[in-house]
Amino acid sequence: MTSDVTTTSVPERLAKNRFVLDEEESHIEIDQEVCRATGTAARIIAVCPAGVYSEQDGQVVADYAACLECGTCLAVAAPGALRWRYPRGGFGVSFREG
Repeated sequence: MTSDVTTTSVPERLAKNRFVLDEEESHIEIDQEVCRATGTAARIIAVCPAGVYSEQDGQVVADYAACLECGTCLAVAAPGALRWRYPRGGFGVSFREG
């Protein structure tokens, strides 16, 4: 039996979304000390489906322009490690499909 389901890669799906970057204000703030002390850095880097988080020069950084606003990072972060809020009105991701 064959399936009529068409599969697409994550990059193909992401290409269908529209991102409106707020160049004045990030919606993600990282408390480096809490991340380091609690192991949050490794967890948020590992689970973020958009690859927003990385480690550079011993610091966790966020490419907030790529954020899908899914909240996965918040589910694994220690309390106080991230200050995350939805982007200001008119900014952020607009899901076009799926």
